[in-house]
Amino acid sequence: MIHTTLTNKVPANTAYFMPLPHKELPPVTNEWTLFLDRDGVINKDVVGDYIKSWSEFHFTEGTLEAIAALSKLFDRIFVVTNQAGVGKGLMTLETLEEIHTNMLQAITAAGGRIDKIYFCPSTDNKHINRKPNPGMALQAKQDFPEIDLKKSIMVGNMPNDMWFGRKFGAFTVYLPTRPEEKPDPSTVDAQYKDLLAFAQTLSSKA
Repeated sequence: MIHTTLTNKVPANTAYFMPLPHKELPPVTNEWTLFLDRDGVINKDVVGDYIKSWSEFHFTEGTLEAIAALSKLFDRIFVVTNQAGVGKGLMTLETLEEIHTNMLQAITAAGGRIDKIYFCPSTDNKHINRKPNPGMALQAKQDFPEIDLKKSIMVGNMPNDMWFGRKFGAFTVYLPTRPEEKPDPSTVDAQYKDLLAFAQTLSSKA
């Protein structure tokens, strides 16, 4: 498988809302596609390290409920994740696949669905599949030719996620789970405190 004002100093582990433009979510129909980053969106991030085993993987609060709700709204849901820990030799491909298998089982058991996981193990920032480069979205389009990338939403917690979405025309949603990371405001369409808040808002409009 492949809004509080910012200060100069942000306390560690403190979530905040950047003074970013906040557009209305698009009217999602069953023709729409959802792209989700993994670390910091689906599971708790480990700053400065990688999730190297299933025992280190912990779903963020409300994520299973959120994905179950989103599965009723979107035609396709994909996970797109950089996993340079494999390329650096810090974990094996087999371990990453074990993590993803267990993750998918938990999501399915909770009533959710992920149609495919795309990951890039490369450490080369120029690699087409490494975010913010759009390779993983282009691969999804190749694998699922019926999807319209212009009718898609990208949810992430890092600047690279927002640029990734911009490069293929997605509506970008920023989750501020990494206070030290500051995306370019021009790359963000909307922001929510976590995946559950995004799912609840979108569900209320359905």
